[in-house]
Amino acid sequence: MPGARVASGERVTLRTVEAEDVPFHQRAFANPGIRYPIGNPVRNREQVEVPADDDAGDQFLVCLDGEDAGPGQPDGSEDVPRIGVVYVDDADWRRPELGYWLVPEVHGEGYGTEAVALVVDHVFRTYDHPAVGASAFDFNDASRGLLESLGFSEEGRVRRDRFIDGEYRDMVVYGLLREEWRERDGA
Repeated sequence: MPGARVASGERVTLRTVEAEDVPFHQRAFANPGIRYPIGNPVRNREQVEVPADDDAGDQFLVCLDGEDAGPGQPDGSEDVPRIGVVYVDDADWRRPELGYWLVPEVHGEGYGTEAVALVVDHVFRTYDHPAVGASAFDFNDASRGLLESLGFSEEGRVRRDRFIDGEYRDMVVYGLLREEWRERDGA
């Protein structure tokens, strides 16, 4: 069962990742529809871990919840649909870097944009950094579009960063300043 609610949007909820969620999380490392766009190798359950308390980042399940679940509380249902994961790396010592993936069945429905926006809010409320970053491979138009729709600006490119699905691919690096997020949000 997914853990406690951390943040809620109009359609998605971010919940803590629990040990019972490892089989779901493993999908990113086994499903080519997820693994190739994020550039991850195949991993088994033992290689996929729930982050420890001392990890320098935050990781959340992206869930579709019923309206009866209150903040910080599971809704009591074993059937909370998990649709993805969003995470924040390096927040304790440098510019936080976002990562995310959704199951292919929900691609194109706007859930990713909502989940990433919730994580950007979380980062700017939780960490004292002037910006947040994210990256997407050059061929991942959906991910690049998501970041650009939230106000991220392309900051650079790492050429031939990783060998994916038979060829070397470029990584496009994005950034979003705290002020730009506030302006976009009208705060």
